[in-house]
Amino acid sequence: MSEKTITELPADEAFAVAASAESLERAAEALRGNGFAVHIVDTAADARALVAEELPTDQAIFASTSETLRLSGIQEDIDASGRFKSIRAEQADWDLRARRDDVRTARSAPDVVVGSVHAVTEDGRLVTGSASGSQLAAYAYGAGRAIWVVGAQKVVADLDTALRRIETYSLPKEDVRAQRVMGQRSVLAKILITGREVVPRRSTVVLVREPIGF
Repeated sequence: MSEKTITELPADEAFAVAASAESLERAAEALRGNGFAVHIVDTAADARALVAEELPTDQAIFASTSETLRLSGIQEDIDASGRFKSIRAEQADWDLRARRDDVRTARSAPDVVVGSVHAVTEDGRLVTGSASGSQLAAYAYGAGRAIWVVGAQKVVADLDTALRRIETYSLPKEDVRAQRVMGQRSVLAKILITGREVVPRRSTVVLVREPIGF
C-alpha cells in the first residue's frame, strides 16, 4: 500500500528564525507589564526542567496539543511520567467520541493548562491560532493557571506580523502535521489574542532563546 500523499502549503521560513536577544527582552518586559510572569531560558531542556518545578502534583493538568511540548519532552512528563494528574492520561481509555461532552468540559477548565502560542509580540501580546478552538477556553479563562512555553522564533514586532506568522508559517506546518497524524487537513478557524492577565499569578510565559515548535 502506498503512503498517503501529503499536501504542503508554502511556508514563510523567515518565521523559523529566532528573534534577537533584544527583541526577546522587549517582549518579556512588556509581558510583565501586562500581568504575566515571565522566565527566559536558554534551551528547551531548561524549559522542561522549569515547567516540571512549576507544576503541582495534586491538581488536574491538561497539556494541549503542541509541537513545542512534544519536542521538549514536557508533554511526556505530564502525560506519561506518572508524576502528575494528567487529564489526557486519565482519558486515555475513554471512547472520546461517545464522551465528547465530558472531554470538552474537563479540558476546558483544568486546574492547570500547559501549552504554547503561535506568536508573542514585542508589546506583550500572546496570539494563538486553532482549528477547533479546543485549547482556547482553558487559555483564556477556564484554567485556574496557564503556562506557555514559547520558542524565540515566535517573537515578532507587532500584531500584524503575528497574524501573518500564523497564516503563512504556523498554519502550513500544522497542516502537514494534521495530515500525517490525523489524516486530515487543518484550518485556521479561531484566533485568541491575550493582551493582558488580570488575575494575579495565573499566567506564566517561558521564553526559550532557541527555536522550538512552530
